Amino acid sequence: MELDELKSLINQKLTTDHSGRSANDIAQLLTRKTGSVIDKLKRSLRIEVICCIAAILLFAYIGIWGHFTSLRIYFSVFALLSLVFLGILVHLYKRINDLSATTLPVKSNLQTILHIIQEFSKRYFQFTMALLPVCFVFALILGYTENNKPDLPVLDKAVADKLNTGWKIISFVVVYLLILSVGLYYFTKWYLHKLYGRYAAQLKECIAELEEQV
Repeated sequence: MELDELKSLINQKLTTDHSGRSANDIAQLLTRKTGSVIDKLKRSLRIEVICCIAAILLFAYIGIWGHFTSLRIYFSVFALLSLVFLGILVHLYKRINDLSATTLPVKSNLQTILHIIQEFSKRYFQFTMALLPVCFVFALILGYTENNKPDLPVLDKAVADKLNTGWKIISFVVVYLLILSVGLYYFTKWYLHKLYGRYAAQLKECIAELEEQV
């Protein structure tokens, strides 16, 4: 048998096999791959839940037993915010777990999970960046109104010598906030991509493969 004839027979066989597959058969072929991606997403969410619980415990400890009133107020507020965020993470995990527990319709479930992850990552990033100036101003207000300040004469003298005029103080605050914002911007981008972005991209590939197979 010539090589061209052999290739023709192989291609015909592959075409016949593919055309004879049902939607259920195609779904089974993608189950293993999609299951692996979704398992990684759920693992990322579990990591976030654990970190969030640890943060709540730390913030609550400082909020209750902190030495300064400003610190107690500051970390108590963030302990409450972290509790709200924990509830969102748990709800998100349950939603993805329920969607991944069913096999059909595969495409619809994958698209729903992808949409949830993309929206969550988007809001996560927006909330983080919006919270930065709020935290900074909140900390400044609490620090300014703190009556029981620590006794740090060396630091007080250094600050007094360097920031002895209004424009220097404002310049310092602006530069500090700018540097912090840029650093947090790139860190948050990297962090969200590490936990969710790369798996969202893999889900897109799975959906594209499913559309090609159908």
